[in-house]
Amino acid sequence: MTVQPGALHRHARPARWQGRLKAWRGSSVYSRCIDILAATTAASLPWSTTATGILVALWIVVLAPAIDWSEFSLNLSHPACALPLAFFGLAIVGVLWSEGPWSASLHGIGPVSKLLVISLLLYHFQRSRGGIWVFTAFLGSCTLLMILSWIVLFVPELKIARTVSDGVPVKNYIDQSQEFALCAFALARPALILFRERQWGRFVGCMVLILAFVANMLFVASARTALIYMTVLLMLFAALHLRWRAMLALFAGTAVASVLVWTTSPYLRQRIADIAVEYQGHDSKLVSTAQRLNYWRKSLTFIATAPLMGHGTGSIKTQFEHDAIGQTGLRAEVVNNPHNQTLNVLVQWGLIGGFVLYGMWLSHLLLFRGEGLAAWIGLVTVVQNVVSSLLNSHLFDFHEGWMYVLGVGVAGGMLLGGKGPKRLPAPAIATDMTGAGR
Repeated sequence: MTVQPGALHRHARPARWQGRLKAWRGSSVYSRCIDILAATTAASLPWSTTATGILVALWIVVLAPAIDWSEFSLNLSHPACALPLAFFGLAIVGVLWSEGPWSASLHGIGPVSKLLVISLLLYHFQRSRGGIWVFTAFLGSCTLLMILSWIVLFVPELKIARTVSDGVPVKNYIDQSQEFALCAFALARPALILFRERQWGRFVGCMVLILAFVANMLFVASARTALIYMTVLLMLFAALHLRWRAMLALFAGTAVASVLVWTTSPYLRQRIADIAVEYQGHDSKLVSTAQRLNYWRKSLTFIATAPLMGHGTGSIKTQFEHDAIGQTGLRAEVVNNPHNQTLNVLVQWGLIGGFVLYGMWLSHLLLFRGEGLAAWIGLVTVVQNVVSSLLNSHLFDFHEGWMYVLGVGVAGGMLLGGKGPKRLPAPAIATDMTGAGR
């Protein structure tokens, strides 16, 4: 057989390019590109829903060629990966017995689908040292938002979007509170380490950021739910990181600060006073407290009629529509969100869904039992989501849901891979988080 000149070279070219492409995908440069894209996604979250959605999709596309699928499949045996996938699978199967229209059932899958990204984040950040970039990018973005929040409080025309609340440049005060509280408590551990190491300059920088975030929530704009999960997170921080004397000093200082804030913040006093007014308006006035009580009461009746498997994916609005027939006022209101994550899940998938939801939350809480910055950030993320979901469906909401996915996925990957800041000395942990010295 005669071989044409250059034929071997032509056949070797595809193999050569495939080898180069494979080497590029496995290179540190390619991994850094994935990290940068993840950090950009986190930075976009406080500002834009559209940008975040696009960047998440792009991150998945860029990550996919670098995945060793045989190794990735082994990760799925870990409950932190398996239960989010099981949750999504339940949403898919729940379409089969859904009592809502087909379009509503398909739409009901969307809020659960973001949980699939947790397994991808866990996989990648086990192998990458770029997790701290994601947290730093989110912190920096929220810091800029906080500064702008103070500015637009006094110069409202500088708002980026037409928001209802004063001091909220984009989105809404609920999302803004969730971001600022997460940043404030994520910084608490680095601040403590800096204090113990007597690195006073960096400690002061950390404390200025923490106090600026908290002050914004107390004097400018805040969700009342934030007061609940901030109290829980404060007790959690004290229990895990302080001795009893320091704990008592912290609680005493918090009590004094609370009195000062109460006497100096008309905004906070009004927000608290509104609760009683809204409760008294139950059944006669469409206000948030009365609405939630109505949603919860109705949801419990829906759950009672299908306790084991629920009414199917995307069936919440249909249940409210049926119940609203012949009703007036608040009882006639039709919604697709009962503003409680547990009720949201139980109405659609019954006790089976409830077991999956709480199993997933528990698996993620157990994942962050260790020491270090990644463990603390992951723990704060999960606890904040669980507590805030008592009064909202935050796991399924776009903004809070993606905060949960990114926080759990990135911090969890750092811990599972043993490459997180937990292996760095204490001063380096604080330096990474605050960005000082870079």
